[in-house]
Amino acid sequence: MAQGAQQQQMINQMVSGAVEAMEASVDAEIEKLDKMDEDDLDAIRERRIKQMQKFQAQKQEYKNLGHGTYDTITNEKEFFEISKKSDRVVCLFYIDTSFRCKIVDKHLSELCKKHFETRFIRLNAEKAPFLTERLKIKVMPTIMLVKDSNVCDRIVGFDDLGSSDNFPTSLLEWRIAQNKVISYSGDLTRPPVDEVKDKKKVQIQRNLRQEENSSDSELDD
Repeated sequence: MAQGAQQQQMINQMVSGAVEAMEASVDAEIEKLDKMDEDDLDAIRERRIKQMQKFQAQKQEYKNLGHGTYDTITNEKEFFEISKKSDRVVCLFYIDTSFRCKIVDKHLSELCKKHFETRFIRLNAEKAPFLTERLKIKVMPTIMLVKDSNVCDRIVGFDDLGSSDNFPTSLLEWRIAQNKVISYSGDLTRPPVDEVKDKKKVQIQRNLRQEENSSDSELDD
C-alpha cells in the first residue's frame, strides 16, 4: 500500500509539473502579444499574407502539371516528360488482367487528392515494354517512386503491405513516404498496421540492385 501511494504521489507531481510548465508557456506567449505594437502586428499579417500567396501560387503550379489527379498515361515518352516536370512522382505499372492492380488504383485515387505535392500516374506495362524491361519490372503491380528524375524506390506486389489484399490506404501512404516522395506528418518508424491482419509481414524491402548501381535509377529518355 505504501509503495502504491508513493507511486501515485510521484505521478501527481509529474502531472502538476507538466501543467505548470504549460501554463508558463501560455503566459509567456500572452505577454509577448501584449508587448506588440501595431507595427509588429502589421508585419505578422504581411508575412502571413505572403505565405498564403506563395502557397496558392505553388498549388496552381502543381495543378497546371496535373497534380491532384490520378491519370493513365499511354506511353514511355509521357513518363519521362512527367518525371522531368514534377519533382516527385508515383507511378503504378499495371496490367488489365490483374485484380491487385485495381486494388492499388483505389488507394492511389485517394492519395493523389491528399498529396497535391506529388504527381500520381499509372502506365500499362504491356504498352511500355522498353521502360518495363529497363526498370526490370517483373511483378504486377509495381509502384515506382521517382524523385528529382531518379527512381528512388519501388513497391513490388503487396509484400511490404502485409501480403494482404485488405491493407488500409494509410499503410500504402506510410510506405510511399519512406523516401519522402510524399509529405508525411506521421511517424515513419512505425507503420499504421491496426487494420492489417498479419502485422509481422509489414516491412520495408529495399531494392538491392538500385542501391548497388545507383546509375540504373537515373531516368534519361
